[in-house]
Amino acid sequence: METKSSEAIEKMRQHFDAAPYPRIPLDTSPKDNIKLLYLHNFVTAYYLRNQQSIDTSGKVILDAGCGTGYKAFALALANPGAKIVGVDLSKESVNLAIQRLKYHGIENTEFHTLSIEDLPQLGLEFDYINADEVLYLVPDYIAALQAMKAVLKPEGIIRTNLHSSLQRFGFYRAQKIFTIMGLMDEAPGELEIGLVRETAKALKNNVGFKATAWKVEFETDDERVLANLLLQGDKGFNIPQMFAALRSADLEFISMVNWQGWDVMDLFKNSEKLPAKLEERLPKFSQEERLHLFELLHSTYRLLDFWCGHPQAAKSFVPIAEWSDNNWQKARINLHPNLNVAKVKQEIINSITNNKTWEFRRYLPFTKEPFTYIEPTTAACLLPLFDAPQTINNLVERWQRIKAVDPVTLNSIETEVAFQQVKQQLINLQQIGLLLVEAQN
Repeated sequence: METKSSEAIEKMRQHFDAAPYPRIPLDTSPKDNIKLLYLHNFVTAYYLRNQQSIDTSGKVILDAGCGTGYKAFALALANPGAKIVGVDLSKESVNLAIQRLKYHGIENTEFHTLSIEDLPQLGLEFDYINADEVLYLVPDYIAALQAMKAVLKPEGIIRTNLHSSLQRFGFYRAQKIFTIMGLMDEAPGELEIGLVRETAKALKNNVGFKATAWKVEFETDDERVLANLLLQGDKGFNIPQMFAALRSADLEFISMVNWQGWDVMDLFKNSEKLPAKLEERLPKFSQEERLHLFELLHSTYRLLDFWCGHPQAAKSFVPIAEWSDNNWQKARINLHPNLNVAKVKQEIINSITNNKTWEFRRYLPFTKEPFTYIEPTTAACLLPLFDAPQTINNLVERWQRIKAVDPVTLNSIETEVAFQQVKQQLINLQQIGLLLVEAQN
């Protein structure tokens, strides 16, 4: 068994030495890609778990399976003041990662040619571990999870993902086809890519492989062929298998990274009129069962992308939707740090000036209808957040000055009415991740 695992690791190392991933030009920077930075900000996951913000300065962050370093670069930009450590089993990839961050002047980093299972050899502990697009490739994914847990600080969080066996069924069938043809015996290269294209071209258009696994972009994009049809060690999982792996590694599920997109109720035309048997059973379902039902009904996501951490390490809190008005009086309201940039502020100012809604969909990785835009009045109310955290009373006072009268009755907006209006806006914007609302003692 050990020999087979070693052979699989060696084949994967050869694959990525021959074709380092991702093939993003060295001079390309994610600094303006707010969506990507949002996903790679430790603050995002920490707040979701604890309903508290956190300062990333001084934190130690691991990019496990760093490849050519583009995600490590994103982690450095998204988490100011943090130290970034990258590991990958491909020496060629690690060399490119070192070059990339040096080119962009990112200094507080270190990189190692190392497999994830050997992480304890580093002698480091991490506040946040990003293991993106790697866990489904390692021969023993449970051992990989255990190794990450072994170097995770008590309140640390892991972001990792597995390929969906339901969504990628066609690709797994294709990989078996090309294994039978001998194209996966060694690290695939130009010859194997050419033979894949030759096979697709020779098949009739109505053949299942071409209908389920062949994409037009595969005709010219070598990287996509390697990452899908000829990917060494690729494995697919479903939600029960994901949770079983976490239990085996003694890790606690926190949330899907796209926490809004996995709501099974959103799949029904009318969430208040479900089929009788489902309406009876759904309230009794565990989180795992609800997520599994979602993927069976709608296997739309390539990745089962999730956060996890040490069991029972989350801080206890009351969801803000359940707060009393007294809780709100003590709260501190923050703009998510990745949105607190000049570009976003100017867009909001433009929307206010032109009396147009501000669409924030392109800045948040996941948004849930109907909360994909902000009306000019709400946008104007939030402007002070670009300068400093605010109390709800500050925002209510501003709201009353912006929206002085009820447009129907023309009566002045009472403070209590304004308070409830602002509170509901804050709840909505916190739920989609735009705002971080923290309880204060």
